[in-house]
Amino acid sequence: MSDSVSLGGCQCGSIRYEVSGGPLELYICHCRECRKQSASAFGISFIVPYDSLRLTQGTPKFWSRPTDTGNTLDCAFCPDCGSRLWHQRRGSTDTVSVKGGSLDEPVDLRQAVHIWTSRMLPGITIPQGAAQFPGEPE
Repeated sequence: MSDSVSLGGCQCGSIRYEVSGGPLELYICHCRECRKQSASAFGISFIVPYDSLRLTQGTPKFWSRPTDTGNTLDCAFCPDCGSRLWHQRRGSTDTVSVKGGSLDEPVDLRQAVHIWTSRMLPGITIPQGAAQFPGEPE
């Protein structure tokens, strides 16, 4: 893992965080829930060890929802501007899914794994050679 630190936060700046090291995995998710939360064609999930995420400013609120795999996802967001910041499977302290758009520096998506491609919007093109799964990988 890298010694780098990634900084991020919400759109209005009320919430700030830092992540030590690079991602364990990088996913582009085409499911309906990720499209809704990102208000875009897909969501970007920057998967990091739970202990590498550190809140440096503000207090997020949480909203929870069931997942297609039967788990519950706790979703952190800014109570002021509503920006989604990270997701965590309830009860898990292994990893956390930082939302790629909340990072200060752009995420390099060239090595991203595309998931839930069975739900991808028409017209989206996945780069040749990119790993992809019609649902959630095991």
